[in-house]
Amino acid sequence: MKKFLTSLLFLAAFAVMPASAQFKFGIKGGLNNSNMTINYENLTNKSGYGWFIGPTLKGTLPLGLVSIGADVSAFYDQRRSKTELDGIETSVKQQSVFFPVNVRADISLAKVFGLYVATGPQFGFNVGKNYVDLGSSSSIKEHFQLRKSQFSWNIGAGIMALKHLEIGFTYNIGIGKTGELRYMTEDDIRDAPKQKSWTVSAAYYF
Repeated sequence: MKKFLTSLLFLAAFAVMPASAQFKFGIKGGLNNSNMTINYENLTNKSGYGWFIGPTLKGTLPLGLVSIGADVSAFYDQRRSKTELDGIETSVKQQSVFFPVNVRADISLAKVFGLYVATGPQFGFNVGKNYVDLGSSSSIKEHFQLRKSQFSWNIGAGIMALKHLEIGFTYNIGIGKTGELRYMTEDDIRDAPKQKSWTVSAAYYF
């Protein structure tokens, strides 16, 4: 319920922007570096690289050199992190559709250059394989069960150039659990980590 109310609050802020607000539609894509710290005996965690792409919409209300607004996007996202268990390295691949909704402040430094900061919730839905085999420990097969949905928070900043281009950096903090480490033959949960990611993105607005 808290996630639902949070999303309604941010979308409502976007919807009630006055008629003087400026709206732009674009395409955004980029790379991510993700890591899940799974706590289990003999298990080593490593970060991995992935990518994302999708449409984005932003609305801003000019207030002199500073503009206040919001942006919402829909990304197809592939994330990878790595684990090593008993000498076996496994890539944990996650395929999702993400919906970030951010409030933002744009600062114009020149006619063709500016900076922005943004923050807001991100909602994700798993569209790929829902579990990953991690190897074996004490002859018992382990697997990592991915959650069907995820909730996280974005904190980001970037530059704006030529009125159409944005380059951004974002730290995505997992609020909800990404998945659960289980025995294949039991329902015993060994660990339920949260994912953290760094992303670098480029957006072009028409």
